[in-house]
Amino acid sequence: MTDPVGGAPGKVSPAPSAVAPAAPAMIEVDNLTKDFGLTRAVDRLSFTVGEGEILGFLGPNGAGKTTTMRILTCYTPATSGHARVGGFDIVKQSFQVRRILGYLPENAPLYPDMIVRAYLNFMAEVKGYPGRQRRAIVDEVIEECGLQAVVKRIVRNLSKGYRQRLGLAQALLGNPKVLVLDEPTVGLDPKQIAEIRELIRSMAGRRTVILSTHILPEVSMTCQKVIIINNGRIEAQGTPESLISTVGGANVIFATVQGPAGAIQELLRKVDGVTRVHEERAIAADIRAWRLEAAPGKDPRAAIGEAVVKAGHALLELRSSGLSLEDIFLRVISGQSGQREVA
Repeated sequence: MTDPVGGAPGKVSPAPSAVAPAAPAMIEVDNLTKDFGLTRAVDRLSFTVGEGEILGFLGPNGAGKTTTMRILTCYTPATSGHARVGGFDIVKQSFQVRRILGYLPENAPLYPDMIVRAYLNFMAEVKGYPGRQRRAIVDEVIEECGLQAVVKRIVRNLSKGYRQRLGLAQALLGNPKVLVLDEPTVGLDPKQIAEIRELIRSMAGRRTVILSTHILPEVSMTCQKVIIINNGRIEAQGTPESLISTVGGANVIFATVQGPAGAIQELLRKVDGVTRVHEERAIAADIRAWRLEAAPGKDPRAAIGEAVVKAGHALLELRSSGLSLEDIFLRVISGQSGQREVA
């Protein structure tokens, strides 16, 4: 049987006095390392998560996110390093850690032949709640996760969205202080993703949440703090806004120009302050949308407009936009940025 309970994230020593300096750290992680034979899956991770904070644990597939979560949820022992959850050591006080957290792995631990309410009653019993409390806490998570319409249905007959809600409900049994969610929206449709995302966002301030994902909108729309991990190492951490401004350091400019593509691309590359030019799409035979990156501290829009007009081309649109979290993620993962810690 899959253990429904697990370990939770911890706070970290080298982390910056991050997002909410006033909030005490609920999770502390210090030099956490995990080796599988000669392969290092987690490489000296250190970070903190404040009480009531939602942390986005961001990285490509195979980056070490799930391994880190399994360590923090007391499933897998670390090779070295330390972590504490709610002040409890994940090795020496793992029972206390498990009592204050809920864990939803990527594949929710559901029993397909059980009825929804019976499943939640069973999980509440496994977690040690006596009969007189069990009904109350089951009713509470059914309401919080919007399961009222399916409580009498068999689990195997639920949609993917409702199965994820049910998995989240079992993690929330007993109102845990810490919630660890591994890819909670994988395989869901856009409507289901929006519903789960809103549910997670509503927990801010009430629970400490670690949300693991490789889906960028998950982080930017849900989390107050971001850690980008790659090859088992933290490459950058901070608020989404601070990562965009500090790691990015550049503006993105969108220009729509009418004229020969090759000539326009060469022209834009020569504009002072422009570092990269990429053709976004062809709008018509001789009209293209271009995406340009500007050097930090530079705003070359006036020079772009002047160059295009002087060359006899038609400038149809020119606008500026900051780098997105996706831009930052790709830049960090591709090694264009060193490790950053941003308050």
